[in-house]
Amino acid sequence: MIDRNVVSGIVNEWLEDKDYFLVDVSVSPDDKIVVEIDHAEGVWIDDCVELSRFIESKLDREEEDYELEVGSAGIGQPFKVLQQYLIHIGKEVEVLTKDGKKLEGVLKDANEENMTVTIQKKVKPEGAKRPKLVEEDVTYTYNDIKYTKYLISFK
Repeated sequence: MIDRNVVSGIVNEWLEDKDYFLVDVSVSPDDKIVVEIDHAEGVWIDDCVELSRFIESKLDREEEDYELEVGSAGIGQPFKVLQQYLIHIGKEVEVLTKDGKKLEGVLKDANEENMTVTIQKKVKPEGAKRPKLVEEDVTYTYNDIKYTKYLISFK
């Protein structure tokens, strides 16, 4: 079986001096290699082809046959690495907490320990007839959430 760390090393070699970053590398028991990369401005197919050819130039099919798939992290897929959070600061996201609470808001901040989302919630001020929308920052550690993903809006 092809070693995942070997493939990751090859990908990281290609990534040097590029604005792309590695999201995930997986190798199945039947040697299907899936590489996901991302970029703040999106991933170009030409770069996926270039990376695929680079990986193929470093692996020997005579030694071990494999299937290779190189692509971008899916737009509706959960974030897997901190850099995905960082490039989506200021954008709408959906968060599902481990206790089953789903919320939508604007990703305000992210660091290695946690992330903060600004949500809108209805609050009825004392003496008011109707509730009004107020913004509230909610901070979660990554251990507290099942997923965070970019919210695609058609508004």
